[in-house]
Amino acid sequence: MKPILEIQNISKTFRIQHETQSYLSLRESLSNIFKSKNNTSEIFYALKDVSFNVSPGESIGIIGKNGAGKSTLLKILSKITPPTSGKIISRGRIASLLEVGTGFHTELSGRENIFLNGSILGMKRAEIQNNFDAIVDFSGVEQFLDTPLKHYSSGMQLRLAFAVAAFLENEILIIDEVLAVGDLEFQKKCLGKMDDISKNHGRTLLFVSHQMGMISLLCKKAILLNKGSIAISEKTNIAISLYNEIISSDHLNYEINQEPTNKDIFIRSAFLINSLNKMSSNFAYNEEFKLQINFKIKNATKNCVLGIQLKDGIGRNIFTSQIELDKYNLEINTKNEYTAFVKFPKNLLTPNQYSILGAIHIPNIRIIDKIDNMCSFNLLETGSSLALYEGSDSGCVFANCEWEIEPE
Repeated sequence: MKPILEIQNISKTFRIQHETQSYLSLRESLSNIFKSKNNTSEIFYALKDVSFNVSPGESIGIIGKNGAGKSTLLKILSKITPPTSGKIISRGRIASLLEVGTGFHTELSGRENIFLNGSILGMKRAEIQNNFDAIVDFSGVEQFLDTPLKHYSSGMQLRLAFAVAAFLENEILIIDEVLAVGDLEFQKKCLGKMDDISKNHGRTLLFVSHQMGMISLLCKKAILLNKGSIAISEKTNIAISLYNEIISSDHLNYEINQEPTNKDIFIRSAFLINSLNKMSSNFAYNEEFKLQINFKIKNATKNCVLGIQLKDGIGRNIFTSQIELDKYNLEINTKNEYTAFVKFPKNLLTPNQYSILGAIHIPNIRIIDKIDNMCSFNLLETGSSLALYEGSDSGCVFANCEWEIEPE
C-alpha cells in the first residue's frame, strides 16, 4: 500500500535582514534614499531536508521545542505556504486546524461558516448537509448558529472549527496546538473524537502539541524536530524520551535576565544539587538530592506560599510541596534575598524523566510568580528492584506501604 503522504526533502528558508543603522528620523530616511545601505542579511532554515512517509490510518505526533519548525511543516502540508525546495505527494484530502478562525468569515453566521469552511476543505454541499447535525451537536453552538461569528468567543470558534474538520470526511486531519484554547472538558471531547476517527474510521492524523500526555495517548509514532531537522522518527515513548533529554539540557538551571518591576516577590534562580553538592540534572534512583531556589522580596506580602509541582515526562502532575513564608522572619535580611532548599528523599521516585514547576502565590487569591519547567532532571536506573518489570509502567512513586505476611 502506498503512503497517503510522502514528504520528500522539504526545506523552507527565510531571509533575515540586519539593519546596521539605528532609528532614523523622517528627514534622515528621505535623505538616505539614494545612499548605499550597509544592511546585511542571512538565510534562516526553518526546515532543512525533512523527509518521512505517512501510512493510511496512521497517527503521528510532531514534537519539538518552540522554533523547531513544527508549525512551518504543518503550514506547508496544509498548502498555506509553499516549501522552498522538495515536494509533497498527497493521496487524500487534507483538513487542517492550525489557528482559531482559519477558513472562517467573521461577518457570516455559524451556519454559513460551516458550509464555507466545508467548501474550502473540498467537500460537496450534499456531503456537508449529511454531517451538518453532527457538527452542530458536537460544537455545542446550536443556540448561536445564526449569529455572526464576530460575536463568538475564541472557545466557541474553536469548537465549531474542530467539529467541521473532524466530521467532514477528509482522509488526513492536521491539528496544531489550538486545542489549548478550549476548556478541559472540550479537550477531552476532542481527544476522544481524534482517537475514534483514527482507530475506527481509518483516517490519518498529524498532531502537534507540547502536552506529551496527549501525544502519548493518541499517537503510536512521533517525529521529533530539532532546529528544523528530524532528530528522530520512532515509537512515541522513544521520541518523547529524546525530547525530554533536549529540554533537560536547556533547563539545567533557571535564572532571570532582568528583575521584574511588577512583582513584590519573585524567584531569581533555581538549580538542582546532587549528593556531591554539585549542580546536576542526572541522579541515581536511590540518591538524595535537593533543589535550591533563590528568591527576592521587594515588598512585604502576607500569606505568601513558595511551592513546587513535580511533573513526569509526559506532563502529568506527581505531587506538590510548599512552604508558608510567614513562618520565617524574613525581614532580618537587608538585601531581601533568600534561599530555600527542597530535599528529595532517596527511594521516593522511580527511574523516569521529571520537570519542576516553581511558584509563589497567595492561596485561593492570586499567583504572584510562576515558572513552568523551571528545572528538569533524569532519575537513572542503577539496579532498583523495578528492573524486574522491564517494559511495563511502574508509575512514578515508590510506595512505602506496610506489608504483613501471616501463615495460614
